Amino acid sequence: MLAGRRIVLGVTGGIAAYKAAYLARRLVEAGAEVRSILTEAGSEFLGPQTLAAITGNPPIGSYFGEPDVSPHTNLARWADAIVIAPATTATIARLAGGISNDVLVGTVLAAQVPVVVAPAMHTEMWEHPSTRRNITTLEADGYVIVGPDAGALAGGDSGPGRLVEPEVIVAALDAALTGDLDGWSVVVSAGGTREAIDPVRYIGNRSSGKMGNAIATAAARRGATVTLVTSAAPPDERGIDVIPVESAQEMADAVWTAAKKADVAVMAAAVADFRPRDPGTAKLRRADGAPEIELEPTPDILAGVAAMEPRPFLIGFAAEAGSLDGAIAKATSKGVDLLVGNDVSRAGSGFGTDTNEVTVIEPDGTADSWPVMSKHEVADRLWDRIIEMRRQKGSL
Repeated sequence: MLAGRRIVLGVTGGIAAYKAAYLARRLVEAGAEVRSILTEAGSEFLGPQTLAAITGNPPIGSYFGEPDVSPHTNLARWADAIVIAPATTATIARLAGGISNDVLVGTVLAAQVPVVVAPAMHTEMWEHPSTRRNITTLEADGYVIVGPDAGALAGGDSGPGRLVEPEVIVAALDAALTGDLDGWSVVVSAGGTREAIDPVRYIGNRSSGKMGNAIATAAARRGATVTLVTSAAPPDERGIDVIPVESAQEMADAVWTAAKKADVAVMAAAVADFRPRDPGTAKLRRADGAPEIELEPTPDILAGVAAMEPRPFLIGFAAEAGSLDGAIAKATSKGVDLLVGNDVSRAGSGFGTDTNEVTVIEPDGTADSWPVMSKHEVADRLWDRIIEMRRQKGSL
């Protein structure tokens, strides 16, 4: 599972930092691409050249003085997972409190990937009430805590607080990346279609593809094999097979082919309902006067997937302006398992935004309104809902 994965290794300031070199080697041997963050205190225990030689990339040590103008955000977007080993008491406290005064915590806060934390400290520090509270907070926030072990510690002490062995951390990281969608085949549509008027002009809409991209990215990061059929710029995410399309017909052909082998189909694209019946083969000229454009219906992609036998678990999307009555009608008539409606006229919920405010509607018309959240959060919450519904239907 680690082969081809992009792992950020964070090394903080404890004597166990020497084990991070072994961990980096194990990750590289497993086929992962590794980049590292070495905190200022961590560099007192482990030299940056050691990590550079093992990983092939010099470690990042600060927000400032790096070639990258925004090292934490770019590294967060690059990563498939982050592992912090060793994680000191101070780093754990900063993570729990969201205090991003070092580049490691800043990277974690900017990332939307699994984070594995391997604590290492003296027994008294590990057992202190503040550390226990902070660990509980991290676990509640979804961090994977590995260890610590009991054994020999610095200064001749012995007890709980010893960093677990690199092989244990690698195994935890592998498990975190396997994900709850492991073994699923998923097809996602994204973007708005373009229906040609002539070789230059087209009928289209304002869809950016961001919601579909977030859904595809979340599925890939949770272990699914993903096919993304899109008219928009795709996400930079490994594990996604991208099929670029432009028109509704091209999207229909690609989706219907991919959906035959899919477990789940999420139709998030904003597909044009109509197209010019007879698009021009040459550019229309102003001098020739305003053209009369006769329209015809485009293929109903959602209905085509719903009619398949057998068909994948099917999620539709409906972008409305004002009332969501149309989305409710679509949920009850289109043969979907779930429909996601949103009012694009609302602030933070329209095309091109990084946030969305959606209502999830079941075929019986039952509606569940979600608050405004990032499109990545919507995507993860949607996959949680899909898992729950497939389990209830006995599909898992």
